[in-house]
Amino acid sequence: MIPRYFEYYNSVRVVAGKHALGRLPEELLRLGVSRPILITDKGVVNAGLIDIVKEHIEGSGVTIGATYDDTPVDSSIHAVNAVADIYRETGCDSIIAVGGGSVIDTAKGVNIVLSENTDDLMKFRGNNRVRAVMKPFAVIPTTGGTGSEVTTAAVISNPDENIKMQFTTPLMLPDFTILDPAMTRTMPPGITAATGMDALTHAIESYMSIQRNPVSDEFAFTAIRLIMENLPVAVSDGANEDARLAIANAAMIAGVAFSNAMVGVVHAVAHAVGGVCHVPHGIANAIILPHGMEFNLPKVRDAVAGMLLPLAGPDVYASTPKKRRAEKAIETVREFAKELNRLSGLPLCLEDAGVRREQLDRVARVAINDGASHFNPIEIEYKDAIGILVRAYGA
Repeated sequence: MIPRYFEYYNSVRVVAGKHALGRLPEELLRLGVSRPILITDKGVVNAGLIDIVKEHIEGSGVTIGATYDDTPVDSSIHAVNAVADIYRETGCDSIIAVGGGSVIDTAKGVNIVLSENTDDLMKFRGNNRVRAVMKPFAVIPTTGGTGSEVTTAAVISNPDENIKMQFTTPLMLPDFTILDPAMTRTMPPGITAATGMDALTHAIESYMSIQRNPVSDEFAFTAIRLIMENLPVAVSDGANEDARLAIANAAMIAGVAFSNAMVGVVHAVAHAVGGVCHVPHGIANAIILPHGMEFNLPKVRDAVAGMLLPLAGPDVYASTPKKRRAEKAIETVREFAKELNRLSGLPLCLEDAGVRREQLDRVARVAINDGASHFNPIEIEYKDAIGILVRAYGA
């Protein structure tokens, strides 16, 4: 059904393919910048990926002004302020994020602090609080999951309060992103599985959101199909560049979908699990996803049923009775997670992810105040959040 009104926007230039990284200097110079700061983390450095980036920059007229590689697993306001100080001190003129969601979100936070000329990121928490023109900004993802390279949102933690804060504005969109399978080839199976499930969650939640629209729906369907067809291959054979490129594109496409349609209960609960229990976001999403789909069934049964087509393929869709398609879609997601568990050890329940039962109350109270809950088709109360958490706790 076509909504009476919707908005769609995405301005990110996407450069995707094998050897796409070779375009980096040209894209920077096209923006009129030549002294970027590289924001990354120790894992990316140790994998040799920063060396690959620097090799493509040598002799191009672009100089790396500074490199920050202390980004934490959960992007934090402390890291944002530290990078902003380095940027100013070294005379950089642009930002390149090389990494996964935490690195990219850190870079977005840095851009807000620099562009708004502030030392208090908290002032800009929430939706559309940013007004300044952003610094030139590029993203090179090294995981296939967050889609943050094409989204209007960033999630940044405040470790002093054990919460994750959301920042949303189209102004945060990068100027361009480069998707090159060489940058995800070294990703371990467990991280490949978790980040892939993160992307799947983005696509599925965008299709259930109250802001879904015909454009986001098409992106979501394509992302789901690509993930179901290629993620097990990428997990079991990390050197397969075709599978890696497919997942990189799926994550980006899912990012476009949810950046416009937004997400819902799964992300609200997963953000809280991450903030309170420090469970990686992709793992939290993978565990909560089928439970969130079940919770939303009373309002979006037809949408969940429709997702069976990209989840399981045309043969399964056609052979499943119409009244059973929604349940079959959820069952397919569960079986897919089990397959990834066999291939990589992906946790299937909160207990296996290290969550303690006594933490569930705190997680539920944080979840119902998460911004993602505003776009869920059913209003989320404490009893709903705690119910989802209890069901997701044990295998």
